[in-house]
Amino acid sequence: MRLPLSFAALFLSVILQQLSSGGVGPLDALSGFALNFTTAEIGFLGSAHFIGFFVGCWWAPRLMGSVGHSRAYAAFTAAGVIGLIAHPLLTTPEAWAIFRMATGLSVAGAYTVIEAWLQAEVTNETRGRAMAAYRMADMGAALVAQMLIGVLEPAHYVSYNLLALLCCAAMLPITLTRRAQPATPAAPRLRPGLAGARSPLAVAGVIVSALSGASFRMVGPIYGAGVGLQPDQIGLFLAAYIAGGAAAQYPVGWLADRFDRRTVLIWLSIGSILVSVATATLTDLSPAGVMLMAALFGVVTYPIYSVSAAHAHDFADNSERIELSATLMFWYAVGAIAAPYGAALLMAAFGPASLFALIGAGHVVLVIFGLVRMRARPAARRTPYVYAPRTSFTIGRLLSRQREGRD
Repeated sequence: MRLPLSFAALFLSVILQQLSSGGVGPLDALSGFALNFTTAEIGFLGSAHFIGFFVGCWWAPRLMGSVGHSRAYAAFTAAGVIGLIAHPLLTTPEAWAIFRMATGLSVAGAYTVIEAWLQAEVTNETRGRAMAAYRMADMGAALVAQMLIGVLEPAHYVSYNLLALLCCAAMLPITLTRRAQPATPAAPRLRPGLAGARSPLAVAGVIVSALSGASFRMVGPIYGAGVGLQPDQIGLFLAAYIAGGAAAQYPVGWLADRFDRRTVLIWLSIGSILVSVATATLTDLSPAGVMLMAALFGVVTYPIYSVSAAHAHDFADNSERIELSATLMFWYAVGAIAAPYGAALLMAAFGPASLFALIGAGHVVLVIFGLVRMRARPAARRTPYVYAPRTSFTIGRLLSRQREGRD
C-alpha cells in the first residue's frame, strides 16, 4: 500500500477530476434534450469537447514549462469550473459548445500534468504498480461518474454546480501536496505522419476506436432516451460500456501477446459489427437487455485502441515510442472531434439505431483494411501489450518502459 499512498494526492485529484468531467457529457446530452436542442446540436457539444481536448494536450506541456505543474493544474481546473458554472447562464447550443471546449481543455491539461508528475516520480521497479493504481483510480471514477446522471437533474443549475464543486475539489490535493514539483519534461514532438509510416492499420484502428467510443459516450444518452431508458438507467447503460471495456483488457491483452495483433483486431471489429447490428435491429429489448448489449459493446470496442497502439509499437524503435504514442493520440482526437457530430446528424435523420449503424460501418471498413494489410507485410516481433488510456499526449512517457520489455 505504500506506493498508492505516496501518490495519494495525484490519484485523489484524478478521481475528483474524472467524477466531474465524466459526468458533464451525459448531463449535457440529457440537458440539451430537455432544452429542445436538436440532435445535431447535442452531437456538436461532444465534438466541441474534443476540440478543447486537443488544444489542451498541445498546450499543457508548454504551460507547465512556464509556471510549473501545480499552477498549470490549477489553471486548467479553473477553466473546467468556468465551463461548468457557465452552463446555466447561457442556454444556447453555441454557448454550450464554447463551454464544452473549456471542459475539454481542462480534462486534457489536468491529465497531462498528473501523468507528467507520475512519470517523473516512478522508477522502473514501481512503474507497473503505479500505472495499475492509476488505471484503477481513473476507471473506477469513470464508472461512478456515468451513474451520477441518475441523481443530477438535467438543465438545472444545481447539477452543474455540483460538478463544478467536484472540479474545484480536484485542485486541492495536488496544489496542497508537500511533494516537490518535478522538473518539466520536454513536450513530445507531434509528427502525425509517424504513425502512418509505422502502421497504416494502427491509424485506421485508433480512428475507428474514436468513432466507437466518442460517439457512444457523447450521444449514447440520446440513444438511451430514444429506446425508453430513464436517466438513472442511462447512467447504468454508459457504465456497463466502461465495465465491459475494463473487463476485456486482460483477456484481449493475453490474446494480442500470443497471436498476430491484426488477427485480434479484425476479430474485435467483427464482434463490434455483430453487436452493432444486434443493437440496431433489436428494437424491443428490455432495459436489462440494453445494458447487456452496452457491456458487450464495451468488450469488443474498448480494447481496439490499445491493440492498435501495440501493433504500431511493434514496428517502432525505442527512441520513437513517446512521439508515436502522442501521434496515435492525435489521430484519436481527430476521429473523436468528427464522430459525435456525424453520429448525431445520422440519428436526427434516421433515428437512434443509426448510431450503431454508423459504428458498424466503420468496423466493416477496418476489417477490410486489416485483411489488406495482412497481405501487404508479415507480422512484426511483438512488444508487450499495454492498456493505453486516451488521456494526454504524455501518456507515452509512462508506457514507454513497459513497451520496451521485449526489445
